[in-house]
Amino acid sequence: MQYRTEKDTMGEIQVEADKMWAAQTQRSLQNFAIGTERMPHEVVMAFAQLKKAAAKANHKLGKLSEAKMKAIETAANEVIEGKWNDHFPLVVWQTGSGTQSNMNMNEVLARRGNEILAEQSSDEKLHPNDDVNMSQSSNDTYPTAMHVAGVMAVTENLIPAIQKLKATLDEKAKKFDGIIKIGRTHLQDATPLTLGQEISGWRHMLEKSERMIRASVEEMRELAIGGTAVGTGINADPTFGPSVAEFISEAVGGAFTSAENKFHALTSHDEMVYTHGAIKALAADAMKIANDVRWLASGPRSGIGEITIPENEPGSSIMPGKVNPTQSEALTMVAAQVMGNDATIGFAASQGNFELNVFKPVIAYNFLQSVRLLTDSLISFNDNCAVGIEANLEVIQNHVGNSLMLVTSLNPHIGYEKAAAIAKQAHKEGTTLKESAVKSGHLTAEQFDEWVRPENMVGKK
Repeated sequence: MQYRTEKDTMGEIQVEADKMWAAQTQRSLQNFAIGTERMPHEVVMAFAQLKKAAAKANHKLGKLSEAKMKAIETAANEVIEGKWNDHFPLVVWQTGSGTQSNMNMNEVLARRGNEILAEQSSDEKLHPNDDVNMSQSSNDTYPTAMHVAGVMAVTENLIPAIQKLKATLDEKAKKFDGIIKIGRTHLQDATPLTLGQEISGWRHMLEKSERMIRASVEEMRELAIGGTAVGTGINADPTFGPSVAEFISEAVGGAFTSAENKFHALTSHDEMVYTHGAIKALAADAMKIANDVRWLASGPRSGIGEITIPENEPGSSIMPGKVNPTQSEALTMVAAQVMGNDATIGFAASQGNFELNVFKPVIAYNFLQSVRLLTDSLISFNDNCAVGIEANLEVIQNHVGNSLMLVTSLNPHIGYEKAAAIAKQAHKEGTTLKESAVKSGHLTAEQFDEWVRPENMVGKK
């Protein structure tokens, strides 16, 4: 294997000749051989957008030549296109400010930018710190990249996934609106509702979660850029941060701004805690929906069995013909992971000391993992389960007919205590509710048929 010698302020180090990174990235690889979790791809892409925007802002300020600016821009665009994915090898478990990942990007863009300048026969040469990192510090670039990556992941991926499942559930709610089924509270029989009403509750959960996530993610559009090392903006023009935010907005869409208070932006990550809290709320709703689906589809002969779901794959290596609610299981596991991620993010965000929080990579990793997992699992649950939900009318009608809680409709006519006695007697003797009611002498069979009508118990006008 061929190597080249790279230098930084600590001396020389050997780097594989075909790698685009330089000394500081190589030192990180050697010093942090911890785990297999790499810096999220979304953060790398956001860094490339940031460096391109910073080069434009520095050129606008007269600090960076047009040739250097265009070389950085071209190299950054190549990163965004995925050309240099293999040249961002660093793990999450590194310096808590993300310094090495910032330098990884600086080094790759400088090396590739210098190749571009050489191809143009330019005498200029890019330096990773002096040019690509001009007017910046890892302390303001990494939190900026975190926010840009988070906003893009939520708006471009998670929101559309929510909308897709929401549309499916809306269609199912309308389709099954006329099917009366027994309700359940405390896992026990309750008064009737329609299957459509039940599913409409699931749909509204997603609608509410979407609104909360949309509102919270707007807080992440404030960027730390311009704060440099400790929030004072040392070595950066006061207009640099707003200019970078403007260029990022043009590149990725939406209105990003430079944070009003950079001292807050460098040491606090409450915006990501807030947004992930809304994402956790979505995970909680996803857990409930997935659990309801697998309970309602349980059986097929000894469970509730009121709905059927697609049979996607064999469910057992020993029991022939068994089919399991695997999409529900996958979605609930994702929900559990997101809830764990929320605990990590909350604790990590609480660890800002003085002018800097040094838990940034783990916050970014867990936040983006939650978004990615929920996006993928909601789409999978929709495509492989929700679209195929059907009502099992025979089972539903049998459950309604056998329910003792239909006795609730007798309360206004004979009172709670007499109605309760009728239900308990029917359960004890194994008779129908109607038989027990007539036997009680509190009402006639004709009155029972008039008063106990499930279709009048579902709140529909």
